[in-house]
Amino acid sequence: MMERLLQFKLFGSRTLKTGISVFITALICGFFDWPVIFAVITAIVTIEHTAADSIRKAAIRFPASALGALMATSFYGMFGKGALTYALVAMLTIAVCHKLNLQDGILVATITATAMIPDFQENYIVSFLIRLGTTSIGIVVSSLVNFFLLPPNYFSSIQRNIDRLFSQSADLLELILKDVIGEKHEKRGLINRRYRELTQSIERTHQLSHYQREEWSYHKHTNIDMRAFQFTQKRLDLLQQIIYHLGNLQYIQTDSGDFNHREKHLLGRMIPSFVAILKAPRHHIPEEHFQHISELDHVFWEWKHEHIEHETRYRHHLPPQTVLLYELLCLHDVIEELNQLSSSKHADIYYRYLKQQEHVK
Repeated sequence: MMERLLQFKLFGSRTLKTGISVFITALICGFFDWPVIFAVITAIVTIEHTAADSIRKAAIRFPASALGALMATSFYGMFGKGALTYALVAMLTIAVCHKLNLQDGILVATITATAMIPDFQENYIVSFLIRLGTTSIGIVVSSLVNFFLLPPNYFSSIQRNIDRLFSQSADLLELILKDVIGEKHEKRGLINRRYRELTQSIERTHQLSHYQREEWSYHKHTNIDMRAFQFTQKRLDLLQQIIYHLGNLQYIQTDSGDFNHREKHLLGRMIPSFVAILKAPRHHIPEEHFQHISELDHVFWEWKHEHIEHETRYRHHLPPQTVLLYELLCLHDVIEELNQLSSSKHADIYYRYLKQQEHVK
């Protein structure tokens, strides 16, 4: 039943685990006739991306919640159920947790502290213990559910993101180069926005990789799983280098008159070549591309020895034309590494692993 819900895509695994945690927490509190709301709130905010995060943050949230409950009990005893009590409890709970380096527990502690003020019993100590107990139930149940139930696997998301990012990098490179040689004038804002989106996407992919490594610290994985994951990390590292060079290319300011007809023709031929290689599944480099690179290298050394001196007598040791050619040559070097990686034995293991994953699904 659970697998069918996951395939239907209405609920993600984290959403399902949240619902299960809330259900179990509510059952336990109902059995002891304790207030459910505090435990349920805690259970909702405790579910994390990985089991490692749940365990680590649970150890922080418990003492933070105890501090919050203590603050609420103390200030309710002094000032009663008033606006001042809510304000002082919230501020001091946040401040003390921050000072004690319990940042991951601030939200749970503050919610616990402020939510318990309206429902204090006559015996403050009993109220304190009950609130602490219900909060603890929410933390423990959510941590256990997150650890044992539906352990997340971010590999497929990482792999899809990387493939998509290679395609987006190729499209951005095409926009930049066509704008640089004057073949197609794009608004600078569009190029900058595409580049920001690209950098944000790769940051999210790095975060998913971090989650996957943490998850494997607590759950079993095979040697094949690890080798396939390491291959994706190498692809991700090379993709990061490509995006770095795209970032340099987008700031190059050239005019259509900066290149002669032969140079423009060469750059125009290289655009579809770069794009095709980046979008190819295994990034195969045809012989024609190597010929283009050889010509580009020759043009680069020509430009390198022809410094441009402006009327201000400021000599540009790296004029925009030289920077453009240099970045394209560096980009080719990264693509060669990518091609070698995609032709290695590690790549064969990776693609066999992908087929196995598709078969399992």
